[in-house]
Amino acid sequence: MNFMYAPVMSSFSLASLLFACAGLAQTPPPPKPAALVSIEGSWQGALKIPVGDLRLRLNVTKGEGGLKATLDSLDQGARGIAVTEISFADGRLVWRIGNIGASYEGQMNEAGDLVVGTFNQGAKLKLDLRRLTAADIAASAPKRPQTPKPPYPYRSEDVEFASKAAGIKLAGTLTIPAGPGPHPGLVLITGSGAQDRDETLFEHKPFAVIADHLARQGVAVLRYDDRGTAKSGGKFPGATTLDFSLDAEGALEYMRTRKELAASKLGLGGHSEGGVVAPLVAARRTDVAFLVLMAGTGVPGDQILYAQGAAILRASKAPEEAIATQRKMQEAMFRVAATDLPADEVVKKIQDTLGTQTGISEMAHQVTEPWFRAFLRLDPGVALAQVKCPVLVLNGELDLQVLPDQNVPAIEAALKKGGNKQVEVKRLPRLNHLFQTASTGGPAEYAQIEESFAPVALEAISSWVRRTVGLK
Repeated sequence: MNFMYAPVMSSFSLASLLFACAGLAQTPPPPKPAALVSIEGSWQGALKIPVGDLRLRLNVTKGEGGLKATLDSLDQGARGIAVTEISFADGRLVWRIGNIGASYEGQMNEAGDLVVGTFNQGAKLKLDLRRLTAADIAASAPKRPQTPKPPYPYRSEDVEFASKAAGIKLAGTLTIPAGPGPHPGLVLITGSGAQDRDETLFEHKPFAVIADHLARQGVAVLRYDDRGTAKSGGKFPGATTLDFSLDAEGALEYMRTRKELAASKLGLGGHSEGGVVAPLVAARRTDVAFLVLMAGTGVPGDQILYAQGAAILRASKAPEEAIATQRKMQEAMFRVAATDLPADEVVKKIQDTLGTQTGISEMAHQVTEPWFRAFLRLDPGVALAQVKCPVLVLNGELDLQVLPDQNVPAIEAALKKGGNKQVEVKRLPRLNHLFQTASTGGPAEYAQIEESFAPVALEAISSWVRRTVGLK
């Protein structure tokens, strides 16, 4: 996922979802034997987990080679997950996703509109899948009123540029304000996970919203697809935060080539992991005019994950015993993953300590990914102490993934250590990690909230940037 959310060692509880179908005929047809009813179509149900309901949608089609299916995890923003095996005979549905160790077995009812079954991914969880009608699907489409729609009072241009990493071409969108210029500009840097240029998550497009707002305020914005994502070249797997800083540096250099932009007034804005990437670039260059750190971190990655894991479970009313158990498992994994041992030895040591059951094995392999191992050890304070340009530190008070009490003081201390006195800190009430107006701040709310990026946060960014670059 995005924004450094690593739900490591979360526990789950059994529950079914009461799902109300729309558009049913007043007089339903007589039931058919399940064996004669097609499984093609979309089916939806929910698992109940500590951070809320996790809605799953199975999409089944039939082609020349037989049945095919994909799975959407709606509340995690993951769509089109390939189902590697699927069969349906005598009303019995079986499917499997091999790369994540997930499987399902269920029995269709006589009416052919419900499959009652069990989802298995290290633990067996009840999951009943109800057939969706076209009306259900249309009604469930999320509303995202802030997503910009043309016509725009500014110019929007699709562009390509080279990363500072050899051989990687990146694609993005440059929005240029109306008027002669030269205009100040901002490069937007996404959070963790493979993100497109809009940082699309749960149908939200926060970077498009930010770019639209700033362009209307006289500030150009370049946002780009992460390497190996959408229209950008290169490979995402295996890349680390340091690699992503080379991509951001390439974006900055491209901005400097545009005659419509003022080369001395170009800054970097990063969200979550992007808030770590931006200082890495600014620490090694003297031509970064300013930084906007949105939910950036100030402590090493392992500390982030310990704190966010506990905060999310605690907000979901999980018992302290479960939180302590999670912490012990995290420590056992992270301690080994942060070493220089080869990946296979890390997995073996974790399995020797915690066991070889499916869930543990999957997480053991997850923490051996190059990004994860580098993230555990990366101390953002080192780069922050070398940043000399003006910095806006922006955090939501309800952020449960990058806790403001843990990170804001650390960021301020690192900047102060380097002698930087051009720092403004804003902690915005009621905003979560995505800068949405929230109730609890928990990740389960992200998809349900219609707001993509709170207006108060947009205003905080634009007013500070305009003031910093000298726009009236």
